[in-house]
Amino acid sequence: MKLKEALEKGRFVVTSEVQTPVDEEPQALIKRLELVRGRVDGVTVPELEIEGIIGDSIKTCDLLKKNRFESIYQTTTRDKSRPQLQKDLLLAHETGVENLLVFTEDYRITGDSLQEMMFFHVDSGKLSSVLEHMREGHTVDGKELPTKAEFVLGSGVESGWGKNVPDLEMKEMEEMTRIGTGYFLSTPVFDVDRFEKFIKQVNTFGIPVIAEVMILRTAGMAQFLNRHFKSGLVPDWIIKKLAGAPDKQKASIEVFADTIKGLKDLCQGVHIITIGGEEKLRHYLDAAKLR
Repeated sequence: MKLKEALEKGRFVVTSEVQTPVDEEPQALIKRLELVRGRVDGVTVPELEIEGIIGDSIKTCDLLKKNRFESIYQTTTRDKSRPQLQKDLLLAHETGVENLLVFTEDYRITGDSLQEMMFFHVDSGKLSSVLEHMREGHTVDGKELPTKAEFVLGSGVESGWGKNVPDLEMKEMEEMTRIGTGYFLSTPVFDVDRFEKFIKQVNTFGIPVIAEVMILRTAGMAQFLNRHFKSGLVPDWIIKKLAGAPDKQKASIEVFADTIKGLKDLCQGVHIITIGGEEKLRHYLDAAKLR
Protein backbone atom coordinates (compact mmCIF):
# COMPACT_ATOMS: atom_id res chain seq x y z
CA MET A 1 0.00 0.00 0.00
CA LYS A 2 1.30 3.45 -0.93
CA LEU A 3 1.96 5.92 1.88
CA LYS A 4 -0.63 8.29 0.45
CA GLU A 5 -3.29 5.58 0.50
CA ALA A 6 -2.40 4.53 4.05
CA LEU A 7 -2.77 8.11 5.26
CA GLU A 8 -6.06 8.63 3.43
CA LYS A 9 -7.53 5.41 4.84
CA GLY A 10 -6.62 6.40 8.39
CA ARG A 11 -4.24 3.48 8.84
CA PHE A 12 -1.75 3.67 11.71
CA VAL A 13 1.33 4.42 9.63
CA VAL A 14 4.77 3.02 10.45
CA THR A 15 7.84 4.57 8.82
CA SER A 16 11.52 4.38 9.61
CA GLU A 17 14.74 6.07 8.58
CA VAL A 18 18.07 5.00 7.10
CA GLN A 19 21.29 6.76 6.26
CA THR A 20 22.69 6.79 2.74
CA PRO A 21 25.44 4.13 2.56
CA VAL A 22 28.83 5.82 2.48
CA ASP A 23 31.30 3.21 3.68
CA GLU A 24 29.38 0.02 2.86
CA GLU A 25 27.79 -1.70 -0.11
CA PRO A 26 24.19 -0.50 -0.72
CA GLN A 27 22.94 -4.08 -0.79
CA ALA A 28 24.04 -4.49 2.83
CA LEU A 29 21.45 -1.88 3.78
CA ILE A 30 18.78 -3.65 1.74
CA LYS A 31 19.63 -6.97 3.38
CA ARG A 32 18.98 -5.45 6.82
CA LEU A 33 15.73 -3.84 5.69
CA GLU A 34 14.43 -7.06 4.16
CA LEU A 35 13.75 -8.22 7.71
CA VAL A 36 10.91 -5.67 7.95
CA ARG A 37 9.65 -5.61 4.36
CA GLY A 38 5.86 -5.29 4.41
CA ARG A 39 5.87 -4.00 7.98
CA VAL A 40 6.79 -0.38 7.29
CA ASP A 41 4.84 2.03 5.08
CA GLY A 42 7.85 4.10 4.12
CA VAL A 43 11.59 4.53 4.59
CA THR A 44 12.97 8.06 4.90
CA VAL A 45 16.38 8.97 3.51
CA PRO A 46 17.77 12.26 4.89
CA GLU A 47 20.37 14.26 3.04
CA LEU A 48 23.78 13.40 4.44
CA GLU A 49 27.12 15.17 4.58
CA ILE A 50 29.95 13.77 6.74
CA GLU A 51 33.38 15.41 6.73
CA GLY A 52 32.86 16.79 3.25
CA ILE A 53 31.44 13.54 1.83
CA ILE A 54 27.92 14.03 0.48
CA GLY A 55 25.74 10.95 0.33
CA ASP A 56 23.44 10.49 -2.66
CA SER A 57 20.10 10.31 -0.86
CA ILE A 58 18.05 10.35 -4.07
CA LYS A 59 20.05 7.39 -5.42
CA THR A 60 19.32 5.59 -2.15
CA CYS A 61 15.61 6.36 -2.60
CA ASP A 62 15.84 4.78 -6.05
CA LEU A 63 17.56 1.72 -4.57
CA LEU A 64 14.78 1.35 -2.01
CA LYS A 65 12.10 1.67 -4.69
CA LYS A 66 13.75 -1.01 -6.84
CA ASN A 67 13.72 -3.31 -3.81
CA ARG A 68 10.01 -2.79 -3.11
CA PHE A 69 10.22 -0.19 -0.35
CA GLU A 70 8.27 3.06 -0.34
CA SER A 71 10.96 5.73 -0.20
CA ILE A 72 10.68 9.20 1.34
CA TYR A 73 13.20 11.87 0.35
CA GLN A 74 14.01 14.14 3.30
CA THR A 75 15.32 17.62 2.62
CA THR A 76 15.50 21.09 4.15
CA THR A 77 14.93 24.57 2.74
CA ARG A 78 17.03 26.72 5.07
CA ASP A 79 20.35 26.49 3.19
CA LYS A 80 18.98 26.08 -0.33
CA SER A 81 18.14 28.69 -2.94
CA ARG A 82 14.94 28.27 -4.90
CA PRO A 83 16.81 26.97 -8.02
CA GLN A 84 18.72 24.43 -5.90
CA LEU A 85 15.56 23.25 -4.17
CA GLN A 86 13.83 22.91 -7.54
CA LYS A 87 16.81 21.01 -8.97
CA ASP A 88 16.72 18.48 -6.12
CA LEU A 89 12.95 17.98 -6.29
CA LEU A 90 13.04 17.58 -10.06
CA LEU A 91 15.73 14.93 -9.75
CA ALA A 92 13.71 13.16 -7.08
CA HIS A 93 10.62 13.21 -9.32
CA GLU A 94 12.57 11.92 -12.34
CA THR A 95 13.89 9.09 -10.16
CA GLY A 96 10.35 8.08 -9.24
CA VAL A 97 10.24 9.44 -5.69
CA GLU A 98 6.64 10.15 -4.66
CA ASN A 99 7.12 11.22 -1.03
CA LEU A 100 8.85 14.22 0.51
CA LEU A 101 9.64 15.09 4.10
CA VAL A 102 10.62 18.74 4.31
CA PHE A 103 11.94 20.76 7.22
CA THR A 104 11.41 24.47 6.67
CA GLU A 105 13.36 25.36 9.80
CA ASP A 106 15.80 24.00 12.31
CA TYR A 107 14.25 22.68 15.50
CA ARG A 108 13.95 25.67 17.79
CA ILE A 109 14.61 25.89 21.50
CA THR A 110 13.82 29.57 22.02
CA GLY A 111 10.18 30.02 21.00
CA ASP A 112 8.69 32.93 19.07
CA SER A 113 10.88 35.62 17.56
CA LEU A 114 10.67 37.99 14.62
CA GLN A 115 13.85 36.52 13.11
CA GLU A 116 12.42 32.99 13.20
CA MET A 117 9.20 34.20 11.62
CA MET A 118 11.12 35.87 8.79
CA PHE A 119 13.21 32.75 8.19
CA PHE A 120 10.12 30.57 8.07
CA HIS A 121 8.25 32.76 5.60
CA VAL A 122 11.25 32.81 3.26
CA ASP A 123 11.71 29.05 3.49
CA SER A 124 8.03 28.13 3.15
CA GLY A 125 7.74 30.59 0.28
CA LYS A 126 10.51 28.85 -1.64
CA LEU A 127 8.92 25.47 -1.08
CA SER A 128 5.42 26.63 -1.98
CA SER A 129 6.59 28.28 -5.20
CA VAL A 130 8.59 25.28 -6.42
CA LEU A 131 5.86 22.74 -5.59
CA GLU A 132 3.10 24.83 -7.14
CA HIS A 133 4.98 25.20 -10.43
CA MET A 134 5.89 21.49 -10.54
CA ARG A 135 2.26 20.50 -9.93
CA GLU A 136 1.29 22.63 -12.92
CA GLY A 137 3.92 20.95 -15.10
CA HIS A 138 6.63 23.58 -15.42
CA THR A 139 9.61 25.05 -13.60
CA VAL A 140 9.67 28.36 -11.77
CA ASP A 141 11.27 29.95 -14.85
CA GLY A 142 8.56 28.66 -17.18
CA LYS A 143 10.16 25.57 -18.75
CA GLU A 144 7.76 22.73 -19.50
CA LEU A 145 8.21 19.46 -17.62
CA PRO A 146 7.64 16.06 -19.28
CA THR A 147 5.06 15.27 -16.59
CA LYS A 148 3.42 17.10 -13.72
CA ALA A 149 5.03 16.37 -10.37
CA GLU A 150 2.82 15.63 -7.37
CA PHE A 151 4.38 14.60 -4.08
CA VAL A 152 2.99 13.41 -0.76
CA LEU A 153 4.40 16.18 1.43
CA GLY A 154 5.35 15.67 5.06
CA SER A 155 6.34 18.61 7.26
CA GLY A 156 8.57 18.46 10.33
CA VAL A 157 7.24 20.35 13.36
CA GLU A 158 8.42 21.01 16.91
CA SER A 159 6.19 19.08 19.33
CA GLY A 160 8.16 19.62 22.52
CA TRP A 161 6.03 22.53 23.65
CA GLY A 162 3.36 20.36 25.26
CA LYS A 163 0.20 22.33 26.01
CA ASN A 164 1.92 25.68 25.41
CA VAL A 165 2.42 25.63 21.65
CA PRO A 166 3.68 29.11 20.64
CA ASP A 167 1.57 31.19 18.27
CA LEU A 168 4.40 31.10 15.72
CA GLU A 169 4.37 27.31 15.63
CA MET A 170 0.61 27.30 15.04
CA LYS A 171 0.99 29.87 12.26
CA GLU A 172 3.70 27.77 10.65
CA MET A 173 1.52 24.67 10.73
CA GLU A 174 -1.36 26.69 9.29
CA GLU A 175 0.88 27.82 6.42
CA MET A 176 2.11 24.28 5.74
CA THR A 177 -1.50 23.11 5.68
CA ARG A 178 -2.20 25.76 3.04
CA ILE A 179 0.78 24.57 0.99
CA GLY A 180 -0.71 21.09 0.97
CA THR A 181 1.13 19.02 3.57
CA GLY A 182 -0.19 15.49 3.87
CA TYR A 183 1.09 14.95 7.42
CA PHE A 184 3.09 16.54 10.19
CA LEU A 185 6.08 14.73 11.69
CA SER A 186 6.86 15.55 15.31
CA THR A 187 10.17 15.81 17.07
CA PRO A 188 11.09 12.70 19.14
CA VAL A 189 8.44 11.76 21.69
CA PHE A 190 9.48 10.32 25.04
CA ASP A 191 6.75 11.85 27.23
CA VAL A 192 3.38 10.64 25.91
CA ASP A 193 1.34 12.78 28.32
CA ARG A 194 3.03 15.92 27.12
CA PHE A 195 2.59 14.88 23.51
CA GLU A 196 -1.14 14.38 24.12
CA LYS A 197 -1.46 18.04 25.12
CA PHE A 198 0.30 19.04 21.90
CA ILE A 199 -2.04 16.86 19.84
CA LYS A 200 -5.14 18.41 21.40
CA GLN A 201 -4.01 21.82 20.18
CA VAL A 202 -2.97 20.89 16.65
CA ASN A 203 -5.85 18.53 15.84
CA THR A 204 -7.74 21.62 14.67
CA PHE A 205 -5.77 21.50 11.41
CA GLY A 206 -7.30 18.18 10.43
CA ILE A 207 -3.91 16.92 9.21
CA PRO A 208 -2.51 13.52 10.29
CA VAL A 209 0.32 13.69 12.84
CA ILE A 210 3.07 11.06 12.87
CA ALA A 211 5.08 10.85 16.08
CA GLU A 212 8.83 10.35 15.86
CA VAL A 213 10.03 7.64 18.23
CA MET A 214 13.74 7.11 18.79
CA ILE A 215 14.98 3.71 19.93
CA LEU A 216 17.09 4.19 23.05
CA ARG A 217 19.42 1.24 23.57
CA THR A 218 21.32 2.52 26.63
CA ALA A 219 21.07 5.11 29.38
CA GLY A 220 24.13 6.76 27.86
CA MET A 221 22.22 7.48 24.64
CA ALA A 222 19.42 9.08 26.63
CA GLN A 223 21.84 11.20 28.65
CA PHE A 224 23.59 12.30 25.45
CA LEU A 225 20.28 13.58 24.06
CA ASN A 226 19.54 15.51 27.24
CA ARG A 227 23.02 16.97 27.31
CA HIS A 228 23.45 17.93 23.66
CA PHE A 229 19.94 18.40 22.26
CA LYS A 230 17.49 19.48 24.93
CA SER A 231 17.60 19.24 28.70
CA GLY A 232 14.88 16.97 30.03
CA LEU A 233 14.02 15.56 26.59
CA VAL A 234 14.25 12.00 27.90
CA PRO A 235 12.47 11.58 31.27
CA ASP A 236 14.49 10.40 34.28
CA TRP A 237 12.42 7.25 34.69
CA ILE A 238 13.52 6.01 31.26
CA ILE A 239 17.18 6.68 32.02
CA LYS A 240 16.93 4.86 35.37
CA LYS A 241 15.17 1.88 33.76
CA LEU A 242 17.84 1.53 31.08
CA ALA A 243 20.70 2.08 33.53
CA GLY A 244 19.47 -0.48 36.05
CA ALA A 245 18.35 -3.21 33.67
CA PRO A 246 20.45 -6.40 33.58
CA ASP A 247 19.19 -7.00 30.01
CA LYS A 248 19.63 -3.68 28.16
CA GLN A 249 17.91 -4.77 24.95
CA LYS A 250 14.88 -6.12 26.79
CA ALA A 251 14.54 -2.84 28.70
CA SER A 252 14.97 -0.85 25.49
CA ILE A 253 12.24 -2.83 23.77
CA GLU A 254 9.90 -2.41 26.77
CA VAL A 255 10.37 1.37 26.76
CA PHE A 256 9.67 1.45 23.02
CA ALA A 257 6.56 -0.76 23.27
CA ASP A 258 5.13 1.29 26.15
CA THR A 259 5.62 4.50 24.16
CA ILE A 260 3.92 3.06 21.08
CA LYS A 261 1.01 1.79 23.19
CA GLY A 262 0.45 5.30 24.48
CA LEU A 263 0.63 6.84 21.01
CA LYS A 264 -1.73 4.54 19.14
CA ASP A 265 -4.86 6.39 20.24
CA LEU A 266 -3.34 9.85 19.89
CA CYS A 267 -1.91 10.12 16.38
CA GLN A 268 -1.90 8.40 13.00
CA GLY A 269 1.47 6.76 13.04
CA VAL A 270 5.05 6.57 14.20
CA HIS A 271 8.37 7.31 12.54
CA ILE A 272 11.04 5.09 14.09
CA ILE A 273 14.65 6.23 14.38
CA THR A 274 16.86 3.15 14.83
CA ILE A 275 20.24 4.95 14.78
CA GLY A 276 21.79 2.24 12.64
CA GLY A 277 19.96 -0.67 14.25
CA GLU A 278 17.82 -1.73 11.28
CA GLU A 279 18.61 -5.42 11.80
CA LYS A 280 16.93 -5.34 15.24
CA LEU A 281 13.91 -3.27 14.25
CA ARG A 282 11.72 -6.34 13.81
CA HIS A 283 12.05 -7.18 17.52
CA TYR A 284 10.74 -3.73 18.45
CA LEU A 285 7.88 -4.00 15.95
CA ASP A 286 6.94 -7.39 17.40
CA ALA A 287 6.87 -6.09 20.97
CA ALA A 288 4.76 -3.07 20.00
CA LYS A 289 2.44 -5.23 17.88
CA LEU A 290 3.10 -3.16 14.78
CA ARG A 291 2.11 -5.54 11.99
